Amino acid sequence: MKDTPSKPRASRTRAVHAGTRRSQYGEVSEAMFLTQGFVYDSAEAAEARFLQAGREEFIYARYGNPTVAMFEDRIAALEGTEDAFATASGMAAVNGALMSMLKAGDHIVSARALFGSCLYIVDEILPRFGVEVTLIDGTDLAAWEAAIRPDTRACFFESLSNPTLEVVDIAGVADLAHGVGALVIVDNVFATPTFSRAVDLGADVVVYSTTKHVDGQGRCLGGVICGSQDFVRKTAEPFLKHTGGSMSPFNAWVMLKGLEHMDLRVRAQAETCAFLAAELSPHDKLTRVIHPHLDSHPQAALARAQMEQGGTVLSIDLKGGKDAAFRFLNALEVIIISNNLGDAKSIATHPATTTHQRLPDDQKAMLGITPGLIRLSCGLEDPRDLLDDILAALAHA
Repeated sequence: MKDTPSKPRASRTRAVHAGTRRSQYGEVSEAMFLTQGFVYDSAEAAEARFLQAGREEFIYARYGNPTVAMFEDRIAALEGTEDAFATASGMAAVNGALMSMLKAGDHIVSARALFGSCLYIVDEILPRFGVEVTLIDGTDLAAWEAAIRPDTRACFFESLSNPTLEVVDIAGVADLAHGVGALVIVDNVFATPTFSRAVDLGADVVVYSTTKHVDGQGRCLGGVICGSQDFVRKTAEPFLKHTGGSMSPFNAWVMLKGLEHMDLRVRAQAETCAFLAAELSPHDKLTRVIHPHLDSHPQAALARAQMEQGGTVLSIDLKGGKDAAFRFLNALEVIIISNNLGDAKSIATHPATTTHQRLPDDQKAMLGITPGLIRLSCGLEDPRDLLDDILAALAHA
């Protein structure tokens, strides 16, 4: 696809072609530049590049690399942001987006329903460096309004929380945050780049763990920070390139290949997820089935407004607590037990003893992470096989 197409292209087209840089050999598949350094024609050329490297000029792979740059350009085009910076992992993206812009004395407001490592950053690491953090119920817009102050620098939340799939009103929070000049930073991994409308709804910075749906096949770690050119290149990049959180060229190449068919994968996974949620809702061994587009979800209308489909993850809560949950997990034959999500393989996770294990029991209870809660990430298997597997495992629970 040409750098300046004659008309705007659909997201699936951008996911295949955007940002492509071809070498002199005219390769079809993106080249993998496995090099940590670059050669200069002269000492003067080296000096000039260190003074002001252009977007097509590279110094060191920690600062930038042609393969990584292709991935950054492509996902920025897909997300609808001016720029992106690729990181070594999703947590490097979250940490980099927050730490790069905050200093001692700053104030941020964050939803408390977060992935365990995200919560560790906002509740443990940021306060160590003098950042004041206010944790709130992210689903309550009135709580955001009460917590945001004239000196608030940022609002941070997961657009769909992990693992209880709470939905935050992105546009509502953005209106409040922008009223005091604060940035809205959204961890959008559950919404996926395919179903995301975070930027359209007012998000300033969007972060992803590309380990999840972008790779989608359990191969590589990766993350990305999407935002304005100013934020990405003047705020995030200096912090990340000097602290070492950048993505490797090999992983960037894997992510480029994942983007080519991500739309097809994610749509199929989301359809399976919606099917399973509907089929499991009336099951008598479950106290609840959580899926953003189910009518029983407290923010179903908001979820439908913010996301074309409900995503690839649902959660089920088994009667009988941990013992029933473990019996269920151990009886599964098709669905594997792991702690990733967004994979081509369906994955079951017990958050209370794995991803959120270190949270105090009262915090787990407040977030709805019960001993019987199972997070199910739907893969690409036949939906009927997955349903049969779940129903058979529930019979053992």
